[in-house]
Amino acid sequence: MNPTPSTPPPGQQYAPPPAQPYAYAPPPSSGPSMLSKVLLGLVVVLGAATGYLYNELTKVQSDVAETRNTLLDEMSKFRESAAVTTQTSRKSVQELKADVDAARAQASQLAGQAKIDAEKHAEDLAARLEKQQQAQAQRVNAVSAEVGQVKEQATTANNRITEVSGDVNNVKTDVATTRSDLEKTIANLKATQGDMGVQSGLIATNGKELAALKALGERNYTEFKIAKDKKNVPQKVGDISVILDKTDPKKNQYTIYVIADDKKVQKKDKSINEPVQFLLSRASQPYELVVNEVRKDMIVGYVSAPKVLTPRN
Repeated sequence: MNPTPSTPPPGQQYAPPPAQPYAYAPPPSSGPSMLSKVLLGLVVVLGAATGYLYNELTKVQSDVAETRNTLLDEMSKFRESAAVTTQTSRKSVQELKADVDAARAQASQLAGQAKIDAEKHAEDLAARLEKQQQAQAQRVNAVSAEVGQVKEQATTANNRITEVSGDVNNVKTDVATTRSDLEKTIANLKATQGDMGVQSGLIATNGKELAALKALGERNYTEFKIAKDKKNVPQKVGDISVILDKTDPKKNQYTIYVIADDKKVQKKDKSINEPVQFLLSRASQPYELVVNEVRKDMIVGYVSAPKVLTPRN
């Protein structure tokens, strides 16, 4: 028997199944022959194959229809997207055109403003130039006035120079006189022997002679006024310290303690203008203490120290 054909899908034309070949059946015989059995088998196989091919064809037709619908949907979406893109591009072009028009308008406006600014700048420069010319004229006038003043000052300075020249000549005369007096004073100074038996240098007996010794610059001189201290506190005089023990104004004598190099030495009943000598480790030449005046509980004088300190061996 032939299989019953199924209803075709919508949109497809019905294709009748292929016609089965007509097989002539020989008149039945008393028993099936081998040929009849073979033919019957072929018929069955052909029928099964025909049904399988029909089912596959139906599936292919269904897949083609589904693919067609999918393509139609994709084309519809592409058309919508293309329409949106076109509209967006058109809007962008319009906005760009508007920006270009605005830029052109702004450029034109800026050109006009630049011209205005240039004219204003030129006016400002002209005003500044005029002010500078006025200021320069004022400075020229001021310089002219200052030149006149300088000329007057130069005249006054010349007159003053003449006066100063006279003063300088007078000063030179005074200096020469002072130098002469100093030389006379130094010539009147006396050299004597100190209490240690060492030949002393020149001895000053008053302030004038001491100033002359200082002017010579051969030794360092430190003046002092030492009063007697009840607690016997040493008083610093240059590189040494001195304690006044007692004074005798009637005999112009005094007694002191000299502290140097951590040693304390008594100088007893010394007279005025007598060099009191003592040695320090820092100098090969002796230091000298000279008292020019003895008062009640006070002595006035100076300490003479070597200019160059050479330690003693």
